[in-house]
Amino acid sequence: MKSMGISSSAAAQQGQALVLGMVLAGVAIVVFVRYFATGQVVAAKARQLHALDAAAYSGALTQARGMNFMAYINRAQVGHQLAMAHLVTLGSWASLGGTEARQLASGNPPAYLISMMFGGDHGAAYLAARKAVGFDARAGSHGELARAYADHDEVVRTVLTTVQDDVANSLPQARATAMQSVLARNYPDFPVDRGFDLTVDHDNWPGYVQQYSGRQRLHSFVEDVARVYRFLSPRDHTASNPWSVDVRCPHLRHELRRRGRTELDASGRWQSIDTQSYHALRSNKWIGCYYREYAMGWGWIPSAALPVMTDTHVGDAPADFSSQDFWRWVKEATDWDIVSGSDNPLANSRASANRQRWAGGGLPDYIDVSRQGVDVALLFGITLRHPGPQGLTITTQSAAETFFDRPHARPDGRHEYANLFHPYWQARLAAHAATQISDTTP
Repeated sequence: MKSMGISSSAAAQQGQALVLGMVLAGVAIVVFVRYFATGQVVAAKARQLHALDAAAYSGALTQARGMNFMAYINRAQVGHQLAMAHLVTLGSWASLGGTEARQLASGNPPAYLISMMFGGDHGAAYLAARKAVGFDARAGSHGELARAYADHDEVVRTVLTTVQDDVANSLPQARATAMQSVLARNYPDFPVDRGFDLTVDHDNWPGYVQQYSGRQRLHSFVEDVARVYRFLSPRDHTASNPWSVDVRCPHLRHELRRRGRTELDASGRWQSIDTQSYHALRSNKWIGCYYREYAMGWGWIPSAALPVMTDTHVGDAPADFSSQDFWRWVKEATDWDIVSGSDNPLANSRASANRQRWAGGGLPDYIDVSRQGVDVALLFGITLRHPGPQGLTITTQSAAETFFDRPHARPDGRHEYANLFHPYWQARLAAHAATQISDTTP
């Protein structure tokens, strides 16, 4: 009986250990399941964070491409302005060549006189004007050069300006589309038609760029760039004959004056004038020594805004002076200085009377970084809420910025603020502005 009691006690103890083992096994299973679920959440969050970082970077990269594209448009605007400056200069040169060809044909003045007075090179240049017959017609308001000028103006004012406006206005939407596309690539099983619950928390794009008046702010910049091109530089040259002409003015000589310049007027329109005249030194008892001007060639393409010449000229100069003395007409009808002057007033008068008006709208408006954005990056933050395992919604946040950075230092050593004339915009991830991040939301 005693041995049977001992066996019953041992069996009872074995049953209690089994219960405890099963409880521990159940706890282990629960812990394992919970650990597995937690692992799923952590993995899902990591995947989501990587996808969101890629989306944020892609959004910033889209911004950088848009900013660089607008910078290229601004540079193209300047390039077209330089092309128009060259065309208007070619126009006045063509008019000069055409009118000089007519003067050469009429012998007023003759080519041999120019060669004798100023050397063979000047004489040969004058004779070469024979090849420019009709050039002034090509430079007229319906000529080839004028049409090319109008084409550039059309591209500047309707194509480039419109495209730049469209890029600036559509940049936030393009950024959002890029981010949604990256998320779709990372979650191929997610229904595309539903879209991702992606929100922009903060964004300094509004007001980051603005439109400026080209006439007010682009004028000096275009002029500075134009100075690089010698073809657009002032074309002023005076050749003097070495012979003494009159004892009353032994310091004066016969002169061959070439004058020309290309300018951008206050309204942002180009104009160009080119003249050449032979100034024969003469004298009489009434006024002493003076210069008798023989206009050899002239051409003026005025700006549409300023059709009145500011150089010394008159509006009704005689076609010739066979019926009156040049000096007497000048004294009675003008205020010209024909004793010590240095310009070509008679050639200017001819150019004014035969001016060619080219159409043009002037410097266009353009888009550039606003004052508030010149020294800060273009930053935005985003939050993604996406379904995760165990019926949870996983929330992640990221941020990225588009910044301006020169690939090399400026030659003058100065700091360059962000602008839309150099395509130096880049993208990178940034810290999100939020200080507390909610990992999951039941």
